[in-house]
Amino acid sequence: MTDKLLRSPLALAGAMLVSALLGAGAFALLLSWMPGLAGPAIRGYLLEHPEILPEAMERLQARESARYEKAQQGAQAVVPQHLAQLQKPYAGAWAGNPNGDVTVVAFMDYACGYCRASLPGIEELLAKDPNVRVVYRELPVLGPESMVAARLALAAAEQGKFRAFHDALYAAGSPNAENIAAAAEKAGLDKALATKASQSKPVEQEIAANHKLGEQLAMTGTPSWVVGGKLLYGARDYAGLAAAVAEARAGK
Repeated sequence: MTDKLLRSPLALAGAMLVSALLGAGAFALLLSWMPGLAGPAIRGYLLEHPEILPEAMERLQARESARYEKAQQGAQAVVPQHLAQLQKPYAGAWAGNPNGDVTVVAFMDYACGYCRASLPGIEELLAKDPNVRVVYRELPVLGPESMVAARLALAAAEQGKFRAFHDALYAAGSPNAENIAAAAEKAGLDKALATKASQSKPVEQEIAANHKLGEQLAMTGTPSWVVGGKLLYGARDYAGLAAAVAEARAGK
């Protein structure tokens, strides 16, 4: 196997790239499996044939892109099965027209810069389209502070103050303890009630359900969206959201 790999420049480069992506530990494991891949031999070959690296990287990227696209297509196919759950907000975690003809579901994380960048587009959509509803789903994926913020946001939703807390925390910056406390104060939360609610089983179940939905819908990060019944990934401005809403209306 080792001799075959050494005779195949593309395979060798692919092994090197995969090892680089996985880290030193994976590379050490690779060498233990194929001891003939000595460091000097690899280095010498790559120095003589550096042109194979871009080609190998392009193939790796193409393969990963195809895999991701296939996952997204599969996820889109299962959206109808979860649409009712997706469009049902947790307590007061929604905005706009409660009877709107199109629902925009936004999966967000308070530590996500792309989520923050999407907020003006959501606000403009709500201001310009009186027949749209936005449902916010907490998807904390960027660390423990994101989880604390998500839990308190749902507690705020139970007090009817989700938007006040949501807007205040995004405006404050990163979801550290100081900013979370300041947002809770600005939103006028009952602190004792919110603290208790943030650790409650319903809040825990809601976040677990959102993570499960994220996995089923191939969400690799935030923000992610379901507009009408269509999946979207990544930051969106007003034009992008309005176009998705128009498409959803046209499909009714």
